[in-house]
Amino acid sequence: MNHKTKKTIAIAVALVLLLPIASHAQFGFGGIVYDPTNYANAVLRYNQLVQQLVQLRQTYQQVLNQYNLALRMSRNLENMPARYRAAFSEWRSFTATDLYGNTGRWVSAVNGAGPQSVSAAYQQATIPLVTYSQSDLNAINPMDARNLQSVYASLQLADGANVSALTTVGNIRANAQTVQQQIANLEQDSFSNDPALNTEVTVLNKINASNVLTLHTLQDANNLRVAVLEQQVLQAKQERDAKVANVNFAIQMRQQVTQNLAPFTTNLTGSLASFRLP
Repeated sequence: MNHKTKKTIAIAVALVLLLPIASHAQFGFGGIVYDPTNYANAVLRYNQLVQQLVQLRQTYQQVLNQYNLALRMSRNLENMPARYRAAFSEWRSFTATDLYGNTGRWVSAVNGAGPQSVSAAYQQATIPLVTYSQSDLNAINPMDARNLQSVYASLQLADGANVSALTTVGNIRANAQTVQQQIANLEQDSFSNDPALNTEVTVLNKINASNVLTLHTLQDANNLRVAVLEQQVLQAKQERDAKVANVNFAIQMRQQVTQNLAPFTTNLTGSLASFRLP
């Protein structure tokens, strides 16, 4: 047996002797295997599970709170119609007697017969305006003719403003019943306990419908205000024309008096200058 062979055998024996020691380091008592790396990973996984459990409890509590809030918000007030429903005045039709047959069209026009009916109804119920001929105007003093033309303008503007106001009133009355019914439907749906009418989407739809009705109501109110404003502007124009006519008349009278007295005062001055006592 050479030296090399002896050395190989010695190494093999040493490995055999050391093998039980290494194996003993991996085994505990009773044959249970203990791996520090696996134990550390298990502890880390356990801590992660504990954190997940805490997070799940927090999420559960948050969902529970949201559910309770949604449950409270989904409850309707009891007996809402008795608590909040009120009676309001309804639109009524305009009525008037027709003794000589000249008010029937007016009544129909303001009750919603249509814009095309207003002008004829107004003309039938008012006195026709007779006009001056051009030759008559030429024979009148230019200032007086201008005043007459201004009076005619006021009358014609008044006719236009009156027809516009009647048209506005007729349009509002024509749509009054429909608007009244839509308001009643919205009121009924708002006081209903039907779950289908109290979802988030349906409530938003009712709010939108209410806003649209409000806008239409404001539009009608603005149209009425415009009609009243037109009447006020026309009245201011008539008052202005009357004051201007008075001022112009005063100036004209003063000019005429001055012109008429000029020859008299001139002759009187000459007569006094040439007067001699006998």
